[in-house]
Amino acid sequence: MIKFNVPPYLGKEPEYIKQAIKNQKICGDGDFTKKCNTWIERQTGASKALLTTSCTHAIEMAALLTDIHPGDEVIMPSFTFVSTADAFVLRGAKAVFVDVRPDTMNIDEKLIENAITEKTKAIVPVHYAGVGCEMDVIMDVASRYKLYVIEDATQGVMSTYKGKSLGSIGDYGCYSFHETKNYSMGEGGALLIRDVANIEAAEIIREKGTNRSKFFRGQIDKYTWVEAGSSYLPSDMNAAYLWAQLEQADIINEDRLVCWKRYNEGLKPLAEKGRIELPFIPEHCQHNAHMYYIKAKNLDERTRLITFLKENDILAVFHYIPLHTAPAGIRYGRFSGLDIYTTTESERLLRLPLYYGLKTEEIDYIIDKIYKFYK
Repeated sequence: MIKFNVPPYLGKEPEYIKQAIKNQKICGDGDFTKKCNTWIERQTGASKALLTTSCTHAIEMAALLTDIHPGDEVIMPSFTFVSTADAFVLRGAKAVFVDVRPDTMNIDEKLIENAITEKTKAIVPVHYAGVGCEMDVIMDVASRYKLYVIEDATQGVMSTYKGKSLGSIGDYGCYSFHETKNYSMGEGGALLIRDVANIEAAEIIREKGTNRSKFFRGQIDKYTWVEAGSSYLPSDMNAAYLWAQLEQADIINEDRLVCWKRYNEGLKPLAEKGRIELPFIPEHCQHNAHMYYIKAKNLDERTRLITFLKENDILAVFHYIPLHTAPAGIRYGRFSGLDIYTTTESERLLRLPLYYGLKTEEIDYIIDKIYKFYK
């Protein structure tokens, strides 16, 4: 069976985990956590990056930092993972869902302004498949209405929009290092902070509401509880696993891009015949080959294709069920405007196996079986 995903592994992960144990610092903010934070800052240009226990928690931190309260509204796509909405719903806000663009599956930037009310507090663009949303338009709307922008860049590490790293453009950006992502620490994420003025508040929230980070830097002689917060620090052993990949991030990135391009070239003739649709990458976006997906004609065809591929030892999977159709989505959110593309396009989308180390012959085998299905 060709798996859909295999967690990335380069070889030095056990060595670095042993080093973390030898350092006698296996809690948060050890040497490896600092290495990872610094790498993210240099890679993205963010003023500060803070590793977290998950991307979900990074988004929760952003919700706290933007002072989300009951009654507030937060605009986001419905075609996203539940964590995008959960972080704000937990604070009592309402998720306001906007339709997606059928080409990129990102939030339709032209529909955001119509979704704004006097209760709107923030916009949360989700960079689907590591392809950037139209951030210039989104940032302009946010500026005119004085709204926060929190980038859900879960899938966007090493991707750019007009040369800017995804996650570094809005007020806050959120990365995921889950085992399904390009770079992994098992469970984990990171919060990116654009403005220096917001760093201290983020550190306090992440450190249980204390100013402990300032204490460890020698800026104060003792630390105390100063604000509501929680514990969002991952173990340094998790960070050690991640560091083995970040220090060779270009190797992983290039390997995935080669796989993505082979899929794209191999399936292009089938797309030109109108049998399937392939991903669209805007010219001003550099993606990270987080996923390769195709679109079947409809839900029935996709279901039959999934079954056919599984019978041929290939695990291909669909993606999100739109949040506005879920029980919690109905209870905690509303859809602004019409659902023209979100549901219909999500029912067509099928993700193919893609991970670091996927063999060329495996990709060719998958392509061949897709052609056989459409004969």
